[in-house]
Amino acid sequence: MTHLFNPTALREYDVRGIVGKTLSADDARALGRGFATRIRRAGGTRVAVGYDGRLSSPALEEALIDGLTRSGVDVVRIGMGPTPMLYFAEATLEVDGGIQITGSHNPADYNGFKMVFQHRPFFGADIQDLGRMAAEGDWESGNGAVGEADVIDAYVARLVAGFDGGAYRIGWDAGNGASGPVVERLAKLLPGEHHLLFTDVDGHFPNHHPDPTEEKNLAALKALVEEKSLDFGLAFDGDGDRIGAIDGTGRVIWGDQILSILAQPVLAELPGATIIADVKASQALFDRVAELGGTPLMWKTGHSLIKTKMKETGSPLAGEMSGHIFFAHDFYGFDDAHYAAVRLIRAMHASGRSMTELRGAMPALVNTPELRFQVDETRKFAVIGEVLDRLEAAGATVNRTDGARVTTADGWWLLRASNTQDVLVARAEATSADALDRLLAMIDDQLAASGLARGPQAAH
Repeated sequence: MTHLFNPTALREYDVRGIVGKTLSADDARALGRGFATRIRRAGGTRVAVGYDGRLSSPALEEALIDGLTRSGVDVVRIGMGPTPMLYFAEATLEVDGGIQITGSHNPADYNGFKMVFQHRPFFGADIQDLGRMAAEGDWESGNGAVGEADVIDAYVARLVAGFDGGAYRIGWDAGNGASGPVVERLAKLLPGEHHLLFTDVDGHFPNHHPDPTEEKNLAALKALVEEKSLDFGLAFDGDGDRIGAIDGTGRVIWGDQILSILAQPVLAELPGATIIADVKASQALFDRVAELGGTPLMWKTGHSLIKTKMKETGSPLAGEMSGHIFFAHDFYGFDDAHYAAVRLIRAMHASGRSMTELRGAMPALVNTPELRFQVDETRKFAVIGEVLDRLEAAGATVNRTDGARVTTADGWWLLRASNTQDVLVARAEATSADALDRLLAMIDDQLAASGLARGPQAAH
């Protein structure tokens, strides 16, 4: 028995596709067989399985568990919940791996699988290996058992353990994603006054798309904070591993700005520690970490890559522009938007300033959002190579960590290839609008030299 995955579903950090088109129950079953085989060959016996609130998730869970048990691995079902709850289960239960069925922040017709293997990210070559194993039918056989574990209360209790953040008036927007039940429990355990939006889990996402990195998706939260005169607002993506925030005036606090607030108490306790952020993060963040006595480290975009680098460097805290925040300091090292929210409240309280004051004290820079545009899959990495060659020949100041990040007197710009889609990603940051225009012109010049132009914004 063999199986062929749609190659577009086997991505760098997870398996993901459009249900009924590029992802099916047969894919879930084959993934289960391959993952179970890897677990068994590494001496393991048990895997935790969770799923998010998408309409297709229960059927995919059934097929995944069928595949896992057919290859002789026992399954611990933790039920519906956010991805960090699955990570928590994998870290605390007696299991050898975990799989979360989730479409993350993608549209409602997407779904997929995020995997953890013996407390380590499972990505890149590991995911491609699942494709090879399926094509060859290279699977163990067996008859695994299925049990259940109710972890949500233990998970939420862990989120608030040692809480010392004071009482505030906070708005919370779960976006009808899998975070809803966790947010409801959190609000009951935290001091202060809490106003909740869209905590009922609904895979149709009837109110807004659950991606807090797009400002339009924060409109309801902004209205709530303004109407109730709240101190600040917090928002979550569809599977609860990315956080968004606004201050009391409705200004967005972007992922790198959240990280700069979180870094202060961590570095007060761990002077000189390495704080990691991805190449899309503001220079203001790296400068702030250095100012606080930390060691800033710019690294590649991607939650699996960041988690791996954290272990390698012993970093207590890391984050991405996309709102993934990773705490190894007093936590497990995975990206958890709910824990980041709790730590953000604590960090703000420790600073003695309001969220609005913290946001207002940040450097006034002009920057673009993440600019994403289609490019042929066969060209995307080649284009970056061409750009790097031209920049090097011109003597530009370039960081090659992940694509090309170029520093000029006006600020910096970035051009990189997405690891998961046929997309190039650009971003620029400057001290003025005119300077930003000059940086964008440099990006456009480089694209033109490779026969490309920035097109319409591509979807995630």
